[in-house]
Formats: sequence, C-alpha cells, structure tokens
Amino acid sequence: MNTPHSALPTPHRALSRRDLLKTMSAGFGYMAFAGLSTMATQGFQNPLSPRTSHFPGRAKRVIFACMRGGPSHVDTFDYKPALAKDDGKTTEASKGRKLMESPWAFTPRGQSGLPISELLPNLSHHADKLCLLNGMFADVPSHPECFVQLHTGSFQFVRPSMGAWVLYGLGTENQNLPGFITLCPPARVGGAQNYGSAFLPAVYQGSKIGELNQNLRDVSLGNLSNKRFSGDLQRKQIDLVQSMNTDLQARHHDNEQLDGVIQSFELAFRMQSALPQVMSIKGESEATMKSYGIGDSQTDAFGRECLLARRLAESGVRFIEIGHSSWDQHNGLRKTLTKNCTNIDKPLAALLTDLEQRGMLDETLVIWGGEFGRTPHVKRDDGRDHNNTGFSFWMAGGGVKGGMRYGATDEHGIAAVEDKMHFHDLHATVLHLLGLNHEKLTYPYAGREFRLTDVHGHIAHKIIA
Repeated sequence: MNTPHSALPTPHRALSRRDLLKTMSAGFGYMAFAGLSTMATQGFQNPLSPRTSHFPGRAKRVIFACMRGGPSHVDTFDYKPALAKDDGKTTEASKGRKLMESPWAFTPRGQSGLPISELLPNLSHHADKLCLLNGMFADVPSHPECFVQLHTGSFQFVRPSMGAWVLYGLGTENQNLPGFITLCPPARVGGAQNYGSAFLPAVYQGSKIGELNQNLRDVSLGNLSNKRFSGDLQRKQIDLVQSMNTDLQARHHDNEQLDGVIQSFELAFRMQSALPQVMSIKGESEATMKSYGIGDSQTDAFGRECLLARRLAESGVRFIEIGHSSWDQHNGLRKTLTKNCTNIDKPLAALLTDLEQRGMLDETLVIWGGEFGRTPHVKRDDGRDHNNTGFSFWMAGGGVKGGMRYGATDEHGIAAVEDKMHFHDLHATVLHLLGLNHEKLTYPYAGREFRLTDVHGHIAHKIIA
C-alpha cells in the first residue's frame, strides 16, 4: 500500500522524527489495517451488509452439522446388501482384509423408501426430506488434512473457510450478530483454520463459541460485558474514536479503511445485548426443549447446539456450524457408533421439525457429514478404518430434493463409482443453492483471483428441486 502523499517529507525540509515514523513504521501499520479492514475501494461500505446474490438462491442460510472423525457410511446411510452376503470374505478391493456386514438393520423409510439404519430411528422419520449423497470422496485418508479440505477446499495451503466465503459473498441479515458462528469446533485437525478467513478480510472469519464436546450450558461468553464502563459510557467512547478517525480522514483522504476497524467496534458493542439473548434458551417451551433431548444426558449437549443453531438461523446468522466428536471407530464400533448416533439422532430430527414448523426449512440448507467414511473391511473384529474413497453426506431443505439418493459406492461401499462428488463439488453446489456462482465468487490475492473451489467444482444439478 502506498504511503499517503501528505505524509511524505518534502525535499526542501529536514526529515523529522515524526516524518520518519510516519513513512517507515506507520507504513507497516497501514498494511496491517488494509488486511484487517473491509473497505471497498470507492468509499466505505459495511462489509457485513446483505448483498445481492449472483442469481436468486434457493437457500438463505446454512446449518452444517459436522461429525469429526469419519462416520461409517455403511452403518448409517449407505445400505449394502452385498456386504451382508459377502461377510467374512476377502476381495482384491478390500486389500486382503475381511468384509464385515453392518451389525444394524436397514429399513425403507418414508414414501420414498430410503433405506436408513436402525441406529437413527428419529431421523428416519424425515427420510422424505433427506437427500443422501452416497458418492462422496476426498483426496487423503488422514484426519487433519481431510478435515481442513472439507472446510476450505485445500489440505495443502491456508485458504478461507466455506463459511467465510459465504459471508463474503452474501453478507449477513442481522447487523447485531456475527454472520458466521461455529459451535463447539475441534481445537485439533486444523483448529481455527476450519473457520478462518485466511486472506479474506478478517471480518469474515467465524466466531467460535465453546469447544468440541463441551456442553453449551457451561459456556460463558467472554469480553461481552465491560466491568469498567456502562453502556452509555462505552457509546461515548466509540463515538470519540469515530470522531478522531473522521478527523484523520478529513486530513489525509485515504484512511477510509479505518472505518472498517470502527465497524468491528460497533458490532462488538451491539453484540453485548444481542448475543446473550439469542444464547439463552430459557424462553423456549418445555415441549421444544424435550423434543431436542435437552435434559437427557445422552442428547443434552448436542441438543443445545441444534436448538441454538435454529435460534441463530432465526436471528439472521448466515452460516452456522455445529460439531460432534468422535466418530473415529477403529475398534468398539458397536458400542461407540451406537452412542454417537443416539447423541445426534433426536436433536437433528427436532431441528428439521422445528425449521419446517417455523417455515424456515425451505430457505435453510442443513448439511450433515464428516471428513470421510469408514472401510467395509476390517483389521480388527469390531472396528472400521479410514475411507476417503467413498462415503456419505446428506442435505435437507434449502432447495434440495428430498427422499432421494444421489451417487453411489460399489457393491461393498469401498469406493464412489456413480455421480462421484468431491468436496469441491459439494462446495460448488452449496454456493449455487445460495445463489452464488462458485466461478465468480473470487477475491484478488497474491496476483491472481482465488475462489473456494480453486479451478475445480461441478454443481450437482440433479439434487436441486
């Protein structure tokens, strides 16, 4: 960034200490402000204001239920009768390991007859709303790399997260809340990179609430209350800072970027009252709380995440991610997968019901999945290993067709073979449902235009209603 002409010393006067600081040290400060602020090149615009999409979108917001660890697709949403028939056999594709049938029965559910595991009895009631993506695949079978690729499109480089791109493209509907919130994300497998903004302006990064496997009941929101100043005094403080920067702009003409920093102060001030109100579920009815499983030790933690996700979506937050762990079942599959599914089944079913009853499901894209799936063949008697070559996601609402299966793995569930869907394709499809052209949603960085899908991505048009 060029130093303002008015800040440069003239050749006819000596270089003062102030001039030196302004032209040398402050230059780096201006560069930092350029990265942190969110100014348009022609005058200040609120970076979080709602934006017009490239075309009318089917969805207005996203709720992503992220299952860290790799859920076993062949035990949940990818029914493989051949796996039962060939139980105990080895094949070339199984690399000499024995195939293991699912310990759980699959039953056709709903009018569509989608086969869903008995592990998910409540979610099965929503079969006609679900679009099963059974042809998913990714590049690597390692948790950290694949988890980051799921969130950012790349496991090799630091890139903005999907939520950051969505917020950059559409802004947010509620100026008193962050536009991108992640509930209970993992500290490992990429950490903040999974909800970061990378080279996008920092205002688009996700706001983290809670830690993975932490109950939101025990979460306190730090830095929202000011013990030193009342609300009136804080308002005066911000007004003072704003007036000082306005004066700076009047004198130097190219410091409009400072408005972006002030905008973050304004948001933080407004959040002091808005966010605690949304976080509090005391006003919810007893029936609603019970439907999400709140109060039951097996479902309370994830139930609170799902209920809060609905409240945030209802309040205008653009992208919400909720987390659950761990689905990494190399052994103890029967016990731990049963526990995992019990944790999420009732809360997710309640979320879909709640969104539908409130008239929000058609405009809310709900996504479920993890970084990869599990192998149908086993190294141990009661466990499944990492499988990035074929696994399942599902979507509901937000303009996708319900009661359908898109894509398929081979007869044993080892690899995707039909309508294969990479994370790039998933991202392209999500953006399309939001009214964003993934090839046009770009940001200039390091001499070229970047996008979430890089140079890849195909939209799964078959799943769009």
